[in-house]
Amino acid sequence: MKRKSLVIVITLIVCSFYANAQELITRELSLNDAINMAMQNHQQLKISQANLEVSEQQVKVAKLQQLPNASISASGYHLSNATLYSPQLDEVTEVEMPHFGNTYALQTSQLLFKGGLITKSIQIAELRTQIAELDIQKDQQVIKFLVISNYLDIYKLHNQIKVYEQNISLAKERLENLTNMSSQQMITRNEMIRAELQIKNLEQALLSLNNNLAIMSNQMSYALGLPQNIIIVPTDSIESKTIQTLDTYLELANKQHYALSVANTNIEITKKNIGVAKSELYPTIAAFSGYNMQRPLTTATPVLDYYANTWQAGISLSYNLDNLFKSEKKIRLANRQEKMAEEVLVLTEQNIDAGIYAAYTKYQEAVQQSFLMEEAQQLAIENYTIVESKYLNQLAITAEMTDATNARLEAELQHVNSKITVLFQYYNLLKSTGTL
Repeated sequence: MKRKSLVIVITLIVCSFYANAQELITRELSLNDAINMAMQNHQQLKISQANLEVSEQQVKVAKLQQLPNASISASGYHLSNATLYSPQLDEVTEVEMPHFGNTYALQTSQLLFKGGLITKSIQIAELRTQIAELDIQKDQQVIKFLVISNYLDIYKLHNQIKVYEQNISLAKERLENLTNMSSQQMITRNEMIRAELQIKNLEQALLSLNNNLAIMSNQMSYALGLPQNIIIVPTDSIESKTIQTLDTYLELANKQHYALSVANTNIEITKKNIGVAKSELYPTIAAFSGYNMQRPLTTATPVLDYYANTWQAGISLSYNLDNLFKSEKKIRLANRQEKMAEEVLVLTEQNIDAGIYAAYTKYQEAVQQSFLMEEAQQLAIENYTIVESKYLNQLAITAEMTDATNARLEAELQHVNSKITVLFQYYNLLKSTGTL
């Protein structure tokens, strides 16, 4: 009974697997369409956009410091009778007081001068908004390159599948010829087994490639906002790209690379922070005004149950003496931060230049490798044709035929992949300049 249940469970799992496999649908997609879909649907870009909106709101909050402060208050309270004592505390007199009291007050103030503190705070918030915008550019570059890499990998898988299918077809044709030869007792059963085994090996490799294609299409669908049950079919043709000189790409990166813009913006922020630290050396000057209404008048004798209305307006001047001792260290810290930001800029420039040089060299290497792979493929096909002719005429053994088949398969795969590698290195070169 247990064995029967186990068989049923396994059968259901297998049926479920094939049912899911049948639900897979193909979706033709160009590279530009894939990039545009990723720009609209990738979750990281949504997070980056939300971060930009936060930064923009922080600028608005910083600008609120330019507005005057205003407060209003009201209170009501119970006032007890006053008890008076003589200097010797031996006589006690109770004075009747109005028992209900209330106050109303309105206070306003406006900062007039604080060494440019508010202005610099707003400027720092605006610079941080610029960094948030540059972060979006950085994420776009990363996501574009990721989509391009996956797209080209899927392209490779489709090409590899075609190569394996062609080789399986050739292997089956060869098996038919061997079958005819076997019926005439021209070859042994061992030769037939070797040919059949080769087909099975190719079919196993093809199965693995199809599964890898399904997995990669599924992973890419998350970035593109597509259903998870699709098989992506690239429609772009693999064409060679013309590149410029190395100096051209170095100059392009120097003008447009987002990392350099971030580093320069951080330097500007540190300069503003120096100004903020220095603003503490200046006094605070503010204008103020107020209105008060209070009842009863406890300053009069006897106490009067009337409202006293007063208003005031003027200029206040204040200065924290401890800033004379603390500000020096804060300014020194801000100067050190500026120095560090400048060193970060130098390091960023060096890393970008090194990355461009490496990408440029790798592109040239990929082009040369592609030419070599094309020649290797031609030689492998020629060798395969010769060995196959000998094999069918019983002038070559099975091992030689197997070696020739494997050599042709490997050469065809390397040649197909080499063209895609050239295109990948081209996009990697653009990414290194920050202009993908």
